[in-house]
Amino acid sequence: MQKSGPVLGIEGTAWNLSAAVFDDDLITLKSKPYKPVQGGIHPREAAQHHAAEIGGLISSVLNESPRPVAVAFSQGPGLGPCLRIVGTAARALALSLNVPLIGVNHCVAHVEIGRYASGFEDPIVLYASGANTQVLGYLNNRYRIFGETLDIGIGNAIDKFARSKGLSHPGGPQIEKLARDGSYIPLPYTVKGMDLAFSGLISAAKDSVEPIADVCHSLQETAFAMCVEVTERAISQTGKDEMILVGGVGANRRLQEMLRLMCEARGASFAVPDMKFIGDNGAMIAYTGRLMLEHGSVLQVKDSRVNPSFRADQVQVTWRNANLAKNPPLVSDGVGLIRGAEAVVEIGNQTATKRRVGKKYRHPDLDHRLISERTRAEARLIAEARRFGVPTPIMSDISADTIVMERVDGLKLKDTLSPVSLMEAGRMVGLLHRGGLIHGDLTTCNMIIRNEHCYLIDFGLGYNSTEIEARGVDIHVLFQVLESTAPDELELKKAFSEGYRQTFPEADDVLIREHEIDLRGRYL
Repeated sequence: MQKSGPVLGIEGTAWNLSAAVFDDDLITLKSKPYKPVQGGIHPREAAQHHAAEIGGLISSVLNESPRPVAVAFSQGPGLGPCLRIVGTAARALALSLNVPLIGVNHCVAHVEIGRYASGFEDPIVLYASGANTQVLGYLNNRYRIFGETLDIGIGNAIDKFARSKGLSHPGGPQIEKLARDGSYIPLPYTVKGMDLAFSGLISAAKDSVEPIADVCHSLQETAFAMCVEVTERAISQTGKDEMILVGGVGANRRLQEMLRLMCEARGASFAVPDMKFIGDNGAMIAYTGRLMLEHGSVLQVKDSRVNPSFRADQVQVTWRNANLAKNPPLVSDGVGLIRGAEAVVEIGNQTATKRRVGKKYRHPDLDHRLISERTRAEARLIAEARRFGVPTPIMSDISADTIVMERVDGLKLKDTLSPVSLMEAGRMVGLLHRGGLIHGDLTTCNMIIRNEHCYLIDFGLGYNSTEIEARGVDIHVLFQVLESTAPDELELKKAFSEGYRQTFPEADDVLIREHEIDLRGRYL
């Protein structure tokens, strides 16, 4: 481990140009944000602002701190023109001071400053900002992405709605204020397993003729509930008991409240960094740069090109010990209660009774709607899947929130990951898709291996579709989980794909689409 000292960090991925010096604690932090005259961020104008202000900003910070032993900068992801201004300044300064240069992933820096501010060791992280909406967790020297937006980041989505209503940038604080006086109206709610999408919600909100306070209230209630749901699913999947919220949208008090209620219900600790750390800031770059410096993660100038599509899961995390995700507690004797992300399952000697439970964080009307819709959809799809040859539990009773079905003994796929089990899972998903059914939540917790057969369970997010896009998203959910939890995910994905091809003639078209869906997230 290399001895460290004060590190200068420069952040400038988008609107906020910021610099800080971090040693054992924060020494100084200053910002010069770009504020558009109207509309959203204009990348070229933001870069021109950064170019005009960066010299004075860095001089001001250095005048209030010891001489830095290294220079760290936000290498990506972000707006290319802005990143290049920051990268050029960081290279010039590192060369002039004759100190190491460190390229920091912006997303990872948000996570690390959140860990620093909270004192949490191994949290699930909801990263909610302008361009980013991701749920992350640490596994084997990388921050794995459990789920993310499939289209637009939540902050940009909110700003897009705000602009349509003539509100100035940034729109989030104004919408939060208007929402306090609003009432709930139904809006589209789009969760696809561990992923989510905001485009339909924003389009409906923009087109609504209801009072703007009601639309703002409902937009927040819906979008934030989607974020909290996928975060809870990650906590349930991993068994982790800490959770932090980072990113600029994390300043919203209603989002904080909803996450706090969810964590309290699950017995998990919850934290939000101080306001000076929650949005884009130089301190998070300086702090993460210091961690990287201590473990030798420095750059040669020739290798310091910025990367607008730099993903958190592409970073080798050298400063943390490799560890595996915890496993949720299981019922030891096979009889008792198992708690998932949205339901409690009572395991009897012959039956399994699944009851969807209300969520305090969701608006009561939205909560009732989701429980009712998902219970009905699950019962229908379980029956339809069996007709197409997919093993599913036999149902004996159905009510508004409960399904009683046969007990399926076996191991969850996540507890018996192997090429053989993944190939069988692929075969069953192929049959499902050939029948025009979409599972909607293909995680390794929703497949049970019994006598070498793969049973599919938990169809609550499922629907009927023969579209390649829907099938691709279905498989993308599973592949995301494998990437987040399995060290040998490439071999497992290959085995699944082979099984999928065996039972579904259009498999290759869908697998190509899944890859395209995966690449869409690469700008985030």
